[in-house]
Amino acid sequence: HTHTHTQSTALCFTMDAAYSRRLSGETHGTVGCGGAPVGGLVGLPAVQEQPLHVHQAHASPLSAGFVHSPHHSRSASPHRSGAFAPTRRQSDDPSTPSPKHGNKRSVLVCRQAPTDRYIPYRPATKWPSNVPLQKNVGQLCTPTDHGEQRDIGKTTYNMLLQGELLGEGANCQSSSEGAPAPFEATSDPLGIFRFRKPQQCFSAPESPYALSPLGSESRRLLLSPRKSPRKISKAPFKVLDAPELQDDFYLNLIDWSQHNVLGVGLGSCVYLWSARTSQVTKLTDLDDLGDLSEGDNVTSVRWVNRSSLLAVGTQGGLVHLWDANKCKRVRTLAGHTSRVGCMAGSSSLLSSGSRDRLILQRDIRRSNSVVAKLAGHRQEVCGLQWSPDDQHLASGGNDNKLFVWTPGYSSPTQRYTDHTAAVKAIAWSPHQHGLLASGGGTADQTIRFWNNLTGQPLQTVAAGSQVCNIAWSKNSNELVSTHGYSHNQIVLWRYPSMTQTAVLTGHACRVLYLAMSPDGQTIVTGAGDETLRFWNVFSKMRSLKDTKSALCLFSHIR
Repeated sequence: HTHTHTQSTALCFTMDAAYSRRLSGETHGTVGCGGAPVGGLVGLPAVQEQPLHVHQAHASPLSAGFVHSPHHSRSASPHRSGAFAPTRRQSDDPSTPSPKHGNKRSVLVCRQAPTDRYIPYRPATKWPSNVPLQKNVGQLCTPTDHGEQRDIGKTTYNMLLQGELLGEGANCQSSSEGAPAPFEATSDPLGIFRFRKPQQCFSAPESPYALSPLGSESRRLLLSPRKSPRKISKAPFKVLDAPELQDDFYLNLIDWSQHNVLGVGLGSCVYLWSARTSQVTKLTDLDDLGDLSEGDNVTSVRWVNRSSLLAVGTQGGLVHLWDANKCKRVRTLAGHTSRVGCMAGSSSLLSSGSRDRLILQRDIRRSNSVVAKLAGHRQEVCGLQWSPDDQHLASGGNDNKLFVWTPGYSSPTQRYTDHTAAVKAIAWSPHQHGLLASGGGTADQTIRFWNNLTGQPLQTVAAGSQVCNIAWSKNSNELVSTHGYSHNQIVLWRYPSMTQTAVLTGHACRVLYLAMSPDGQTIVTGAGDETLRFWNVFSKMRSLKDTKSALCLFSHIR
């Protein structure tokens, strides 16, 4: 009687616990003798539960119906924590007697509640459109001087082939230049986590009488107008003889004024060439100036600001100021002990660099013109350039250093030491504030870009030859560079991609000298072959329409 009462009490306790958990949602299925669930899973038919047969020795209040089957592994259940910890099997406890042979057991386990599954919307991903089969299919090749038409034709063929094989949306990416593609994904290129259907490319329905084997999108692509690339003439439109033009990397012997007059230093003479009338005028001969300049040579020329004054640097370290309109010498400035190889002018100062490693800042309006002496380079100063806002002066030297000076400071504010050869080519960008470009000599052969505001290097481009000069376009984000050993060429670059737009050849020696016209369209180059060549390389300046509206106050200010 006692045995029967105990067995019935344990059976009721186990059944009540299992029933209460089934009602509360904690029990979702049963586990058979093999440990596999037999009910409650999605897609599996529920098996009718068997009545529980609990032996007296196996009824434990700690398990309360949540015990493991002897055939169920301990690591199989992911919910072994706290009250759901499984009890030890009977075979592991020697104090527990073995159950009688033939007793059937059905043990309940706790399983995780079923949740919703994430099913992505596959048609919205547009795999053929978002996963390009070829790199940069929708971008036209940059036109170069070698195989320009072939590259454009190959790109068009690739777009047509992609459109015909992949169907709709392939040609829509390249239908208009510069317009974003309808299926273009910015943050998620594969489109897996996109939850809305992208835009569709609607086209006219196919005509049953169409004779073309191509689809409507392909025909529209072929008939759409394409912007023709800018044509740059590979030959100079004018060539001038320049006898006695020195073949010296450290000199600067040509400069183009704002009045459209070109100044050239040839030997001991200075000549002026008018671009309007093509008239040549001899400005001076140093041998005729007296004892101080007898036997001297011209080493640099520079126009002072927007005036008609031309500064002429000499081998002896003097700087002569000449009035180009009157062909008269105005003043002679001393201060250097060796040749003056480079000069640069701001709105109020004239800077000169010499082989004596000094940079002199001069105010030509004062009797004592020297305002400051800048000492930083350990070898000859061969490059000088003022920033467009006249706030910074960049200097390059034969010591492979590039310094940036600020008026009022005796030491450079920025020091760039990445070049491995002489730095003569220096140019400030007129389009981006603080952007500085520099080029190295024969041992360096690179063009480097610097952010002068932070002092950090931005980009390095291998030019493949000695960089002699750099000049930015006034009308577009392009720049031109002239080169010496070993190609002797002129290269036009597109910034910031630094792709070569054109390569001009014609000089037989190093292209050491470069100047730009006031309108920014034409450049003139000089070389040791004693020729000056004029090239049309940059686009025209955009016309600015005068605003006559009464709301624009600046249009009425003279």
